[in-house]
Amino acid sequence: MEEAEYDYVIIGSGFGGSVSALRLSEKGYKVLVIEKGKRLEAADFPKSNWNLRKWMWLPFAKCFGLFKLTFFRHVGVVSGVGVGGGSLVYANTLPIPKEAFFKTGSWSDLADWEGELKPYYAIAKQMLGATPNPHLQRGDKALQELAKQIGKEEHFEPTEVAIYFGKPDETVPDPYFGGKGPERTGCTQCGACMIGCPNGSKNTLDKNYLYLAEGLGAKIKPESLVYDVVPHGKNGEEGYTIKYKKSTKYFGKKGSIKAKSVIFAGGVLGTVKLLLKLKRNSLKNLSDQVGADVRTNSESLVGVTAYGRDKSFSEGIAIGSILHTDEHSHLEPVRYSSGNGFWRIFMTPMVKGGNVFVRIARMFGDYFRHPIKNLKVFFTDDWSKRTQILLFMQSIDTTLKFRRNWFGGMGSRKDKGKAPTAFIPEAQELAHKFSDIVDGKPMVMSTETLLGIPTTAHILGGAVMGKSKKEGVIDHNNFVFGYENMMVCDGSMISANPGVNPSLSITAISEYAMSKIPEKENK
Repeated sequence: MEEAEYDYVIIGSGFGGSVSALRLSEKGYKVLVIEKGKRLEAADFPKSNWNLRKWMWLPFAKCFGLFKLTFFRHVGVVSGVGVGGGSLVYANTLPIPKEAFFKTGSWSDLADWEGELKPYYAIAKQMLGATPNPHLQRGDKALQELAKQIGKEEHFEPTEVAIYFGKPDETVPDPYFGGKGPERTGCTQCGACMIGCPNGSKNTLDKNYLYLAEGLGAKIKPESLVYDVVPHGKNGEEGYTIKYKKSTKYFGKKGSIKAKSVIFAGGVLGTVKLLLKLKRNSLKNLSDQVGADVRTNSESLVGVTAYGRDKSFSEGIAIGSILHTDEHSHLEPVRYSSGNGFWRIFMTPMVKGGNVFVRIARMFGDYFRHPIKNLKVFFTDDWSKRTQILLFMQSIDTTLKFRRNWFGGMGSRKDKGKAPTAFIPEAQELAHKFSDIVDGKPMVMSTETLLGIPTTAHILGGAVMGKSKKEGVIDHNNFVFGYENMMVCDGSMISANPGVNPSLSITAISEYAMSKIPEKENK
């Protein structure tokens, strides 16, 4: 193989890819990050999620925004697209999972993970600017009241979040990295975290890891979709050719880049889909476990819409508090800024039932029994302002398996345990109690009522750790079994159910993996 253009090519710029870019650049390596999404600045973010061209990622419809919605047989997935990956649309929340996360799953016997990762969680928090939320708003106070009602008041707490609070609207020099980072502006509590922070207050990856990596010489190639990775030598010991095409054109220009090493960091929907494709041709020696052990974080999303117009849930940050309802479960209030009511077109009354016919009957029964309340909800003046979304998460484990389908995409099937469900009794009970507190009505996505599938913002697994190729796709240091100089650093490496927002864990495990890479010789 002729001389490689880069030491490392990183496919994806989310939490794992960004960590890899910075740490490898610090060690003297020549690094390129390839990202299918666009590089977006504050001016590029939509003011409302009704602006689909700026908000959603639907290339076939010429929508090149930062948010993607994907449906499978067993789950609907929301994810982020763009330079900075999921950090552009995530809710900033940075919890450390409980002990069970470190001692279950395919990785449990590979290390004392709680001890091994402790210093890397601290590094990740520092890099992402984690700080306790200092402002509890209406939805947070309602959750606190719910905690009192169920005898769990001591288990309610403000979230630690990746936000620069400072003084609202005041711009200051970099407060995090000794002047090496960008200017930051104090949070205005506008609630727009998940459609793109307009103020520069949210600590997205383009403001820390990627910003610093570029300062050290790393390159970022946006709007580029990798479709092939070809090894040189039997198992990539002589490097790789990475082939890509323009992602924002129907017939995008193609190109290729040579690298000594490659890191897959495109998230579950990017990495697992690509690995399943490559296993059929270029990378046939990949583990048969590619696509296995996919987890949904056992989530339930319920929107509670207040009947009156005297209540607003939009002020604040995306997630300002968390209630630990038991050792396995957590409840968070999630908010959108005013005017972001796109989701209202999908909402139906929250019901349950063993099959679609029962659920539809109960849905229409709810319409007939409560016509005035349903009309108030459907015709509320500002859905996002009047609605508090509740995110319920559990660390109880169920897994799916993703497979390549006839059309070149991915399909899901049950793997271990029960299939993910949209009807978690505890979540529905808590949603009803919360609704009573705020005088509102619990509503869910129509896909849950009609198809019985939950929606998750935290799809994980598919390229998990294992003792060998028979048990996992990567080893305990994130190296891919069967190939040399190849790693996975993103949500697909998560090998157990965290039961809480996983961004901090992805960051910490990637920091751990990068610590195993030596300094470049003769840099």
